[in-house]
Amino acid sequence: MCRIAFLSEHANPLAARGGADAGGQNVYISELCQQLAQRGYQVDVFTRRDTPDGPEIINWLPGIRVISVQAGPTIVCPKDSIWPFMHEFMLGILAFLTREQRQYDLIHSNFWMSGWVAVELKRRLTLPVVHIFHAMGKTKQRNQGTLDSSPAERLEIEQYVINGVDRIIAQCPEEQRELIEDYDTPAHKVAVIPSAVNINVFSPVDCQQARHTIGFDSDDFIVVYVGRLLPRKDVRNVVRGVAHLVELVRRDTRHTYPGIKFLIVGGETDIPSPLHTPEIAVLQELAADLHIDDVLHFIGKRQQEMLRYYYSAGNVVVTTPWYEPFGLTPLEGMACGRPVIGSAVGGITYTIADGITGFHVPAKDPAALARKLFQLFLQPSLGIQMGHAARQRVEQLFSWHITAQRTGELYNEVLSETQISSNFTINEYNQKKEF
Repeated sequence: MCRIAFLSEHANPLAARGGADAGGQNVYISELCQQLAQRGYQVDVFTRRDTPDGPEIINWLPGIRVISVQAGPTIVCPKDSIWPFMHEFMLGILAFLTREQRQYDLIHSNFWMSGWVAVELKRRLTLPVVHIFHAMGKTKQRNQGTLDSSPAERLEIEQYVINGVDRIIAQCPEEQRELIEDYDTPAHKVAVIPSAVNINVFSPVDCQQARHTIGFDSDDFIVVYVGRLLPRKDVRNVVRGVAHLVELVRRDTRHTYPGIKFLIVGGETDIPSPLHTPEIAVLQELAADLHIDDVLHFIGKRQQEMLRYYYSAGNVVVTTPWYEPFGLTPLEGMACGRPVIGSAVGGITYTIADGITGFHVPAKDPAALARKLFQLFLQPSLGIQMGHAARQRVEQLFSWHITAQRTGELYNEVLSETQISSNFTINEYNQKKEF
């Protein structure tokens, strides 16, 4: 039986998805841990306590525990503000291991901050570490510039993590390239293992049935965005693209066409609130300026069990961020049998097969987006064909079953190389007096 310590300082697998800091990393940990547990692994997920209530240890599912570690105030904090608490997070994990007499075979750390904690634990416990960044600081800095709110130490710490861990998981070839070219990471140290989608939760629903379920009984051409409402996700670009689409349809007087709707699913609250999700107010004002405020429909935050109905209700799913390390929502839309249009950045160029399961478009180019939307608007059979191909691609390449299998193979490779002694115990560590 192999025991894995997952470290994830801000992304708790039990957190409700859809908030500013509750996205792909939460899904990655939740889904991968479940698949690993089904394969016989024992998994403990260590995350920072952000509420004063609740138990320290939650026996979540068979083989999986979630452990809340005191590190900083017991409140929800933006992830970019919790770096100063990471030394306390590391000491809290050590204290837990000592108290529980818990032994692990390997650490799997997530994001740069937990990567630092993992390297510090490796130095003290001589455990091998597999790490995944989920996003690289240099890429974020290039794309966000002055809007990047990362701590000043991030790039230095990322290099420290790269040097200290045994293997790094890149979610796509573009991230692999960034690690090698931007950080001088040895190529043999990087394994490309894409993230995935739950193909049972996200599966096709008949379009009319899906529309009836979510209260949109119409024959309109529906564009769907699902995800966090943040400036870098650039939903503003999609609003502008939809406005261009509306204009293209109005100019074409040869036929009578259905109406157009744009569903925006996401935000901090179930009921859309510009107060709690400031980006909603920006998008509302933009839509009014473009005279398409009647086209936009803000849905609010929805959990996974309902999302497939929103994806399936659409004729097309769209996501055009400035940059995207990987991007799970394109895979979710594809798994629901819908064509996906995505900006040609990061992992999106890997998951969407351009011209087959959807289209790549340049970021920040609403006119290019509108042209592809108009193509699908005029050719509904093409959208159906792409949707079928999209579902097939997900089943063949991007299921969590495949990701867990490849991750387990990587664990075995690392454990074989490092030849960690199974007799090492926390008591032996205490005798070294290295606390």
